[in-house]
Amino acid sequence: MTFICYPKCTTCQKAQKWLDENGVSYTFRDIKMENPTYEELSAWQRRIGLPLKRFFNTSGLLYKSMGLKDKLPQMSEDEMLKRLATDGMLVKRPLLVGDDFVLVGFKEAEWTKRMKKGCVLSDKIPFSNHEQAPQSSRSLRRLFFTVFLSALRWRPSGS
Repeated sequence: MTFICYPKCTTCQKAQKWLDENGVSYTFRDIKMENPTYEELSAWQRRIGLPLKRFFNTSGLLYKSMGLKDKLPQMSEDEMLKRLATDGMLVKRPLLVGDDFVLVGFKEAEWTKRMKKGCVLSDKIPFSNHEQAPQSSRSLRRLFFTVFLSALRWRPSGS
């Protein structure tokens, strides 16, 4: 999982703190030093199906100074992707990118729901790829708990 943020951004700092406090393993990427590429942005947008304008940091100084609020409605998707790929400060942050999801911006409830879905935030055994365990591992875990619970109910004869 990749956590893409701007270290000086307070929302990004809150998101990083949340990830750390919840024991979520991630690779850190500074959006200003290594901005998302056209290909990455295009793939992420297809993966989550949100309109591209949701990827713009509309409260950012660069967005405002470029007058993008008025220009976006007339821009094609290709033009938007090219513009986003020019400067990481145009991209809404933080981004949390997993194998099968992309979270844009930090909304704690949304992140918690997504991480629980992937078994990253729970008392279940976390897996290195943050996906659900293969069927055989889930079956073994179920078997273990069944045997464990049976042992708790077992009483020696004569007692």
